Amino acid sequence: MSAEGAQNAPSAESAAGPAPLARVVLAEDEAIIRLDVKETLEDEGYAVVGETGRGDTAVELVRELRPDVAILDVKMPGQDGIETARQIANERLAAVVILTAFSQRELIERARDAGALTYLVKPFQRTDLVPAIEMAIARHREYVELHDEKDRLDGQLETRKVLDRAKGMLMDAHGLAEADAFGYLQRTAMRERCTMRQIADALLDGSREYHAE
Repeated sequence: MSAEGAQNAPSAESAAGPAPLARVVLAEDEAIIRLDVKETLEDEGYAVVGETGRGDTAVELVRELRPDVAILDVKMPGQDGIETARQIANERLAAVVILTAFSQRELIERARDAGALTYLVKPFQRTDLVPAIEMAIARHREYVELHDEKDRLDGQLETRKVLDRAKGMLMDAHGLAEADAFGYLQRTAMRERCTMRQIADALLDGSREYHAE
C-alpha cells in the first residue's frame, strides 16, 4: 500500500495463536488515541490489520484489506469520518463504528444516515468497545444478507421479464404456442450448456436467429 499515512499490520491468518474475534481497520488522526485504541482492541482479541490517520486512506485500506469492521474518527484530514463511513457502507465493505468527541444529536444522525451502525463518544470505556464492535458486525451481516437476497430476487424478476419478452417474440414472429416457445428456450439452453436468460437475450438483441427444430 503506497498511500501516505497508512500502516498495515500482519494479517491474522499469518500470525500464530488463536483466530482473532474480528479483523479491524482503525482510522484516528490522533496518534496517541489510535495507539491506545489499537492496544485495547488487540488485548480484547481483535486483529488490527490496518491503521491510518486519514479518512481517504481509510477507504483505500478497507477496500484492500476487507476487514470485518472499520472504526472511524469523525474528524480526520483528507476526508471526515462521516463521508468515509458513507463510502464504506455504500460498497458494503465492512461494518462501521464511529468515534466522536461530540454527542450532538445532529452529528449522530448524520453518522447513522451515512451507514455507521454504532458509535462511541470519547473518552469511552474499554467495556463499551467490544459490545459496540460486535453489534456493528452483527448488524452489517444482517444488512448484507438482506441486500443479497434483494439482489437475488431482483435478478429472478428481471430474468422472468426477459424470458417473457423472448417467448412473446417467438410467438408473434414464428407462430409458436407459449409452451412451445418456452420449450425452445429450455432445450436450446440445455443443448448449448448455457442459461435460458442468455438464449433469450441473444434472440432479443438480434445476435441469434430462431431455427425451427
